[in-house]
Amino acid sequence: MSGKGTPLTNVERLARLASCGPESDMGRLLRRFWQPVAVGAKLEAGKARALRVLGEDLTLYRGASGKPYLVAGRCPHRRTLLHTGWVQGEEVRCIYHGWKFAGSGQCTEAPAEGDETAARIRVVSYPLHEYCGLIFAWMGEGEPPAFELPRKAEFERPGLLVIAREQIWPMNFLQQIENSLDAVHVSFVHLAGKVGPFGEAVTANIPTLEYVETDSGIRQIATRGPGNVRISDWSFPNNNHIVTPGRRKDSPWVHRGVWNVPVDDTHTLKFGVYAIPSEGPEADAETLAHFDAHGDYNPAEHHDALFEGRGWPSDPSLQLTPAQDYVAIMGQGAIADREHERLGKSDAGIVLLRRIMQREIEAIRAGEPPKIWRRAAREAELPRQGGASA
Repeated sequence: MSGKGTPLTNVERLARLASCGPESDMGRLLRRFWQPVAVGAKLEAGKARALRVLGEDLTLYRGASGKPYLVAGRCPHRRTLLHTGWVQGEEVRCIYHGWKFAGSGQCTEAPAEGDETAARIRVVSYPLHEYCGLIFAWMGEGEPPAFELPRKAEFERPGLLVIAREQIWPMNFLQQIENSLDAVHVSFVHLAGKVGPFGEAVTANIPTLEYVETDSGIRQIATRGPGNVRISDWSFPNNNHIVTPGRRKDSPWVHRGVWNVPVDDTHTLKFGVYAIPSEGPEADAETLAHFDAHGDYNPAEHHDALFEGRGWPSDPSLQLTPAQDYVAIMGQGAIADREHERLGKSDAGIVLLRRIMQREIEAIRAGEPPKIWRRAAREAELPRQGGASA
């Protein structure tokens, strides 16, 4: 590792992009943004669960009022896990000796120690915000910014079914983001094994590429023909807004939000929001039943079948596309070997992404203000036919 004041080598610069712990450069950068940490529907009132995100072990619980809270993973007394205790009202009590904590992190009771001891104890806590079925956390320093950058008008329109999903993939978050900014991969990856609606829409043509840094992130335009222009609107630092075909050929296309959030350096929480136009009570019931039947598919749980037997899943809309992506990205290993890769002109999006991230990290390291990323005043109009992004 280079010493203080010594310029980093290119290998070290690439490696720091994939290191996500609280004290790492990338970890500090990611904590400057609202990050999704859980699907809200999976957290019942009065329940607590362990949560590891951005290399930190935490306790996520929902109070009796329905409000969620995020506090330290362990009780500071004897360091046992807080989520194994009880949620009482809006507070969580440790199973070991009954120390109780408010959502602010303040200890409110230490039964065997007394009120004076409790008043001196405080654990970490982070503000939360619920949006589109996801629970977002602000894990940075100081007051959180307004919850604006993650919002999309297409997720908030009337007449939508909005469905949130989460799963963990055993690989670094950065290679999943890079996959989103790699428009050429869809001409190969999503034609592998079987061809689903997405592969049919995009086709095997090699696109002409355009990448533009915007106020909110990067706009990717991949043109495969006059009627086949694929646009994705990627928001800094780890969210992609895309459109993909619906579950039937005659279904309206679906606006999707995809977030890749580090659990740690070799595991990623992958969140998805599906904003599906309503087609009436009967069709909507079928759509919800389809998600119930196929929406929990996680290709990481079928690793051997995918890699050894090419056991592609049968469902083409919710299972096939992520399975194809999983095989390609997991094939890079838990952390991609960027030192020995050979980038070409098709990797323009990845080159731009890394350049921007290095720029933002260098600003923070120098004590200078990084770019203020803003929700676009006018969001990109993503095509509803002929190409979307994975």
